[in-house]
Amino acid sequence: MRDTYALLNLKNLENNLKEIRNKYHYQYYIGVVKNDCYHHGPLILKTLVKNGINYLAVSSLDEALKVRKVIKNIPILCLEPINLKYLKEILNNNITITIDNLEYLKLLVKEKIRKKLKIHLAIDTGMNRLGFTKRNEINEAVKIINTHSSLVLEGIFSHFKTSGLQDSWYYKQLDRFKYLTKDIDLKNIPVIHLGRSITMQRQPKVSFSTGIRIGLLMYGYRDFIKYPNTFILKLKENYYKKKYPLAIYENHLNVQPIISLYTSIISKREVNKGFLVGYGLNNKIKNSGFIYTLPIGYADGVSKKFGYVYILKEKCEIIADSMDMLMVYSSNDYDIGTKVEIFGNLRSAKSLANYLGINIYHLLNLISSRVTKRVDYDE
Repeated sequence: MRDTYALLNLKNLENNLKEIRNKYHYQYYIGVVKNDCYHHGPLILKTLVKNGINYLAVSSLDEALKVRKVIKNIPILCLEPINLKYLKEILNNNITITIDNLEYLKLLVKEKIRKKLKIHLAIDTGMNRLGFTKRNEINEAVKIINTHSSLVLEGIFSHFKTSGLQDSWYYKQLDRFKYLTKDIDLKNIPVIHLGRSITMQRQPKVSFSTGIRIGLLMYGYRDFIKYPNTFILKLKENYYKKKYPLAIYENHLNVQPIISLYTSIISKREVNKGFLVGYGLNNKIKNSGFIYTLPIGYADGVSKKFGYVYILKEKCEIIADSMDMLMVYSSNDYDIGTKVEIFGNLRSAKSLANYLGINIYHLLNLISSRVTKRVDYDE
């Protein structure tokens, strides 16, 4: 077993959820755990549920069934429509389904459903991805569901394409949602969830919403905009504040990342200036010193593009990469087995994502499933 692993700080996760629940008040805190909990893995699921997450959301039935193996009782919403040939699996595992069009619903009611099936209607207010777009079709869908005793209209939701911090799209979509659901008594719908982490932080709570979908925020990455203290940018900031007075510009929420990535030295060699390392003829050593080989590579999502790693507290350049290994340079002599940080305390995941020119979503998705996850409560 190689000594390459992602460390999950459950204490940080508990604190993140406490911060969120203390500041934002909803009946349903919907933890988005799609894509293997944003690549954090299933080890965090029980901590989520123990600390206030009372609904889970995934992308597909495959993901829902994996979560259900770990968490038996909590409701799980599949955010994408599921092929009805899997209806038996849906019912047997108490999965809440999304209905995003009338045709799908009419096919559903033709099935022999002997158990209660919870439904959330997806409303397309501007993403142009999934959801009902016509008010008369939404009304017909509600009528059909209410006339079938096995179907339970538990929720209605939409998804905002922006936060409304520096644009009007958020407000347009919110108005669109109100228009499309005008004929529905929303008080009779238990779970109404419109926002996600970024809109929760940047906009006041929608009065009729009872739920919020929480993704990156619970994993420790808050939305943060800091305007440099220059005259022009101050004017820009004041302009946006006047144009979009409801938007929340300050965010003092204290959340911390829960995942760090480590490996260790498995081999070292002393090299002279001019030595070539790894594939090709381009990786030439500039100074004499040591090349350290690490058991992590681009098959794990980590490549030479990461630029550097930390051996103890020293910033060390990545000289070459391969599928399973990195080679890094240092002028200092370290022992085999010395711990190496890819990202964590010395280099945050957010700063690494900025360095790579990608967002934090993309960085977390780079880390492959072959990287072992370990739980640490306090590191």
